[in-house]
Amino acid sequence: MATSSKAKKRTVRLASGRKRARQDVKLNAANSSLRSKFRTSIKNVLKAVASGDKSKATDLFKTAQGVIDSIADKGIFHKNKAARHKSRLSAKIKALAA
Repeated sequence: MATSSKAKKRTVRLASGRKRARQDVKLNAANSSLRSKFRTSIKNVLKAVASGDKSKATDLFKTAQGVIDSIADKGIFHKNKAARHKSRLSAKIKALAA
């Protein structure tokens, strides 16, 4: 039975590689946290839209915009993805008025 090389977790021998591995753990945690914050802010806006509360949805959208933009600026998501999310959320909020 052949075992794949990816299944085994090997320790890095070079000092620079060990440092890189340590940094990757921290960066991964930071990126995961930001991604979670992104999802939560979008979910909050969608809940407000679903309840039909336009003023609350608008306020939540303003805060969500900042979160979305900061994530795009950091390069966690592409700028076009951020723009797409903002566009769709604003369209849903505008649809509440109709």
